[in-house]
Amino acid sequence: MSQLFDSFWRAVVYCVHPRVIALSFLPLILMVALSFGLGYFFWEGAVASVAAWLEAFGMVQTFLSWLEQVGAGSLRMVFAPLLVLVLATPLIVLLCLLLVAMFMTPAMVDMVGQRRFAGLERKHGGSLVVSVLWSLGSTLLAVVVLVLSMPLWLVPPLVLILPPLIWGWLTYRVFAFDALATHASSDERKMIMREHRGSLLLMGVLSGYLGAAPSLLWASGAMFIAMAPVLVPVAIWIYTLVFAFASLWFAHYSLAALQRLRAKVPVEMVSPEPHAPLMPLPGPTGTPPNPLTTDP
Repeated sequence: MSQLFDSFWRAVVYCVHPRVIALSFLPLILMVALSFGLGYFFWEGAVASVAAWLEAFGMVQTFLSWLEQVGAGSLRMVFAPLLVLVLATPLIVLLCLLLVAMFMTPAMVDMVGQRRFAGLERKHGGSLVVSVLWSLGSTLLAVVVLVLSMPLWLVPPLVLILPPLIWGWLTYRVFAFDALATHASSDERKMIMREHRGSLLLMGVLSGYLGAAPSLLWASGAMFIAMAPVLVPVAIWIYTLVFAFASLWFAHYSLAALQRLRAKVPVEMVSPEPHAPLMPLPGPTGTPPNPLTTDP
């Protein structure tokens, strides 16, 4: 637990490093450009489709009529756009995570390694191809689970529990692997991820809940829709910084665990090899004496 908190505070300090702040702008620019590009081409169609889908549900229309009766009729106009944003949020989060892992994590792990673990040997147990396949496979599995769990989001408590848990699991899978890919061998990486699975998964889940924080912006309703050109980039940048922090947290924790692992040298590696049996000295004639006939 002490290692968990130590890595946490180190990651917080590293987050304000100018290099980390500068690195965060590349995923931000890519995500903002992608978001506004998709919004330009698909926003109106998506909102119209969701509005038509909502009209088919009598319970939803009853709820919207009740909002009009209590003086909150303006929410009817923003209900469909907000629902589109809520449904798009998991995709935005997943893309932010992958962009941080691709464009920020290698540089941040290298920075942590140079500044804190300069003497740690780099065994390159995970290549770029393996890292990409690992991240894509984990992301695909997370997307499948997200889609299957969407009907449960209609239950109010579960919409605040399930997505962050899924994001947290994906954060653990991607950032724990990338943190050890350069410094650890394949066997060392597997050993650390097995022995520290509980702590690493807890770090991922906490990071997932931190990553859900920008979703609170959607609760501003009509004001958010009006200020979307400003608030969307802000939300995406918060996502980026949260996952940058998570990446640094995993880097500090995993490299410290690797350093301690290598410091524990097994006994069999330092014990001397068994000596070969000593041959008796040759006798006067040049032949070894017979131990059965030689006097004690």
